Amino acid sequence: MRVFVTGASGGIGSVVVPELLAAGHEVLGLARSDASARAITAAGAAVLRGDLDDPDSLRAGAAKSDGVIHLAFTNDFTDFANSVAAETRAVETFGAALEGSGKALVIASGTPAVPGRPATEHDPMPTDGPIGGRGRNAQTVLDLATRDVRSAVVRLPRSVHARGGPYGFASLLIGAARRTGVAGYVGDGTQRWPAVHRLDAARLFRLALEHATPGTVVHAVADEGDTMRALAEAIGGQLGLPTAAVPAETFGFLGGIFGVDQPASSALTRERFGWQPTLPSLLDDLEAGNYPA
Repeated sequence: MRVFVTGASGGIGSVVVPELLAAGHEVLGLARSDASARAITAAGAAVLRGDLDDPDSLRAGAAKSDGVIHLAFTNDFTDFANSVAAETRAVETFGAALEGSGKALVIASGTPAVPGRPATEHDPMPTDGPIGGRGRNAQTVLDLATRDVRSAVVRLPRSVHARGGPYGFASLLIGAARRTGVAGYVGDGTQRWPAVHRLDAARLFRLALEHATPGTVVHAVADEGDTMRALAEAIGGQLGLPTAAVPAETFGFLGGIFGVDQPASSALTRERFGWQPTLPSLLDDLEAGNYPA
């Protein structure tokens, strides 16, 4: 299969591309800069120049490929609405380009928070609040199943990590600890965050591309939920800093979300796809230290 990948040189795309190539697929990676193009080429993939603000490049990539994995997302938390709007335009462009083709469209989204229990693949994404736009975009993709698109959403947990970084949302805890001198958590710190190693996540993106039926939701969750306090204690231990409760505002735009208990399960995903995470946990990687500057 020839696969068009957006965000091919990013934190997740840079491991999804080798995963696809190792499985015998061809990859066409979207590159908006010379540096991205060099990274994609070095990985062994072909390059298509363009970006999310260039719908012609997205249409061209979809037309040249047998399936699309859309990973590009501008994680600019100072202008999150604009990041979501760019994703909306990309999803709409891919929907129009792939309609009636039977081709796969797999996108990344996030696991929802469900009061009192771990979220499952059956739970809907929120469509309001700070991250509601991403939930609406994910639903738009799932709805493409009725338009002969083999659509799937891979929900990622709060921390998609690798030893030495990146650590997903836990990277924000590290940054705040360095900035304030305290390894902080919100509230009593008992709220749980799910996590997955990025190499385990990459394997699931490939499995979803190859095997998901139209309108499928999968959960790329290895660790169902580590407490925020445990994460802060691991970070404090490595940085030699005290651990304490801090105001939610310490973490900026996402501070309110950090206070929410949000564990997630991947039991159904493991059953459907035979996916078994094998890489180190988030706590293992945080306790190993060597955080990037």
